[in-house]
Amino acid sequence: MYEDDKNGQQSTGSSSYSQWNANTSQATNNGPYSNYNSSYNNSYSNNYSYGQNSYNYNQNGHPTYGTYQYNANSQPPVTPPANGGKKKHTAAKVIAAVCILALIVGGVGFAYTQVADRFGLPVPGKEALVENTEEEVKEEVPETQKEEAETDKTSESSDSDSSISTTTVSETSLGVVTDVTAVVEEVMPAMVMIHNNYTASASYFGYVQTEEATASGSGFIVGENDTELLIATNYHVIEGADSLEVIFADDATVEAVVKGTDSDKDLAVIAVMLEDISSETKDAIKIATLGDSNSLKLGEPAIAIGNALGYGQSVTTGVISAVNREIEVEEGVTGTFIQTDAAINPGNSGGALINLKGEVIGINSNKLGGQYVDDMGYAIPISDAQPIIDKLMNEETKIKVSDEDRGYIGISGVSVTAEVEAAYGIPRGVYVAEVSRDGGAEAAGIEKGDVITEFDGEEITSMDDLQTRLQFYAAGTTVTIKVMRQNGAEYVEEQYDVTLGHAASAHGGQDSNAGEEGETSDQYDGSFQQPAIPGGKNGQNGQSGSNGG
Repeated sequence: MYEDDKNGQQSTGSSSYSQWNANTSQATNNGPYSNYNSSYNNSYSNNYSYGQNSYNYNQNGHPTYGTYQYNANSQPPVTPPANGGKKKHTAAKVIAAVCILALIVGGVGFAYTQVADRFGLPVPGKEALVENTEEEVKEEVPETQKEEAETDKTSESSDSDSSISTTTVSETSLGVVTDVTAVVEEVMPAMVMIHNNYTASASYFGYVQTEEATASGSGFIVGENDTELLIATNYHVIEGADSLEVIFADDATVEAVVKGTDSDKDLAVIAVMLEDISSETKDAIKIATLGDSNSLKLGEPAIAIGNALGYGQSVTTGVISAVNREIEVEEGVTGTFIQTDAAINPGNSGGALINLKGEVIGINSNKLGGQYVDDMGYAIPISDAQPIIDKLMNEETKIKVSDEDRGYIGISGVSVTAEVEAAYGIPRGVYVAEVSRDGGAEAAGIEKGDVITEFDGEEITSMDDLQTRLQFYAAGTTVTIKVMRQNGAEYVEEQYDVTLGHAASAHGGQDSNAGEEGETSDQYDGSFQQPAIPGGKNGQNGQSGSNGG
């Protein structure tokens, strides 16, 4: 019990008993025994007062407690009657009776005070006494406590006036995620490796040499239809492929074909026929769940899964380093990416960037900053890619035709880049630098200077894009081609139905990139180009290799 509580309780008990004595004194001062009662009250109160600092003395020299005074001399003394001596024995009896009564009443009052204090019953005069005690305690508060209270008030006032808050570290932010085994185990069946089998060619002193080569990439399963299993990846992973192979989580290898491509966004969907997949592999694979990249926060954990360097599936972890990062992917062309410090290397392209829920939040691309940049990998945000992927999944499946059956438009062209489009106002697409004699383009009405912007309903942004699409069209097929033709200071849209021809059906019939002899020039610089001898990047004299358009 605190010391102040002790003092308050002891003082209260003594004041109650003193109050009774005061009342008793007032009741008996009118009689002939007031002096006796006064001395009795004074002596008894002095003996039974337990309070500290309780007594004061008034101007008559009599003790006081707070506002309560003993009334020993408050009334003038009464002169005893003349015949008082005749009643000595009677007076003694009365005095004895009064003493006995005082002791009995005093004991009852003291007992009542103790019982009232214990059970919270009201005691006359106690409320005023408590108020006085509280005032005395307040006066005794140390100066240091007052200073601390003033300091606290000043601090609270300062906090309320400030509009800038401080950071708060919560317990949840102290955890470091190191174990992602459960997430990887769940999503790995949706991941695949992709092998791009293509023909590499090189020219040595006018002689062209070719050889078979394989490039590796990654992808993930995004859906299925009645006949196909659909896989998302980067466009550059499957670009120029003679054939595609998909390796599933159980190491089963199955041939794949192109479903749809968007070279401008570097996205592609390939398909594997369900009839080519064994029941054991179907049980071992899953379809990936796509997340929301728009809700990503900086510092959020990220997991990259892919076929790094072609060695097989690997897992790396990191955080989201930046969102909506604009990166120039080629001259004049920028893209918006997720930046992460999870290791992304050649072969990871087309793979998935995963959050801790196991959702795909991005499609990994190889480092765009160059080989000397560390801890800066990039991924296409899945929220941007998903509408394009949905569109590509619904395109007609494209089966690549053999080189002997492949169709050609009959032009030489160069790419119009976004930079040229912005500088000169020329529509982006393929600038027709030359039209082959007796080819399909000439027969349909396409002219030199036209810009091809659409092929069979698909947007064309470069010569490589046009050549890739032509791989799936056989000679004799009629396709609709849209071009932009200059009319004074403006370009107007024209549409032509072109019947594709064979490579040898016309002079210079193969479609190729236009350039100077012995050089490759696949970008249009805004000026008119008249190539001396058309040359493809994979061949010469208008005879391109297997990648020719």
